[in-house]
Amino acid sequence: MASTSRGDALALPRVQCPNHPEAILVEDYRAGDMICPECGLVVGDRVIDVGSEWRTFSNEKALKDPSRVGDAQNPLLNGGDLTTMISKGTGAASFDEFGNSKYQNRRTMSSSDRAMLNAFKEITTMADRINLPRNIIDRTNNLFKQVYEQKSLKGRANDAIASACLYIACRQEGVPRTFKEICAVSRISKKEIGRCFKLILKALETSVDLITTGDFMSRFCSNLGLPKQVQMAATYIARKAVELDLVPGRSPISVAAAAIYMASQASAEKKTQKEIGDIAGVADVTIRQSYRLIYPRAAELFPPDFKFDTPVDKLPQL
Repeated sequence: MASTSRGDALALPRVQCPNHPEAILVEDYRAGDMICPECGLVVGDRVIDVGSEWRTFSNEKALKDPSRVGDAQNPLLNGGDLTTMISKGTGAASFDEFGNSKYQNRRTMSSSDRAMLNAFKEITTMADRINLPRNIIDRTNNLFKQVYEQKSLKGRANDAIASACLYIACRQEGVPRTFKEICAVSRISKKEIGRCFKLILKALETSVDLITTGDFMSRFCSNLGLPKQVQMAATYIARKAVELDLVPGRSPISVAAAAIYMASQASAEKKTQKEIGDIAGVADVTIRQSYRLIYPRAAELFPPDFKFDTPVDKLPQL
């Protein structure tokens, strides 16, 4: 017995108990019944269960996932990866009298799909190592597919192209990583990643925003365990140094590292050049060179509300 709610004629009928319309019905999945919890009336029967069918028909009893519908569709592969692959037989019924398998794959995965699938796995592995979100992995996969289909980087290793695509995706998504960070999670040299990076930008006719000191500041300070006040001071110092043109020709990473060193030395949370260099991926001498450029005007670089633990005139001169 079911009653429908009155109202718009186009509205879908609502199953409810005639005696307790506001009661939340309980569904008995085994019997397929909808039962009123107030009076026990069976309001609906033969309800179809649209959930997953948790039965397994696999020969592998140890499999934890009994789903038998295959992987999710992958639009990046030809045909959406909707092919069916027949596994190797294990019983006597799987082979004919000559020992040949009775059931064989008529269509195996193409070499291009196999190459892209391997590259996608490598991209996911690299992204997981440096904790990158899913949207960056998807963008990297799309970039790799475009480059691979254009065949504009023939002769370059797929791993090198994948690493360069990951670097580009990070910059396009506003969370840039340094070449050294990408190099640390891949098997490709920094020089080769840089070459592929330039070739991909040219081939795809795309561009990336210029990196600034602010792109790395919060991550570097967080990894160093510095408080918010020091991070804000370092950001202010780096921005002011660029505005005053104190660091011409210096990379934003080295300027950010020098600014963090200056801000930390003026606070109670002091960090050494080596500690900062290990996190930022720059050499101690690079930090010192950038620091020497901004030190003469240190008094102008700190924010007005900064609380000094060490006065400006007592900062290391290096």
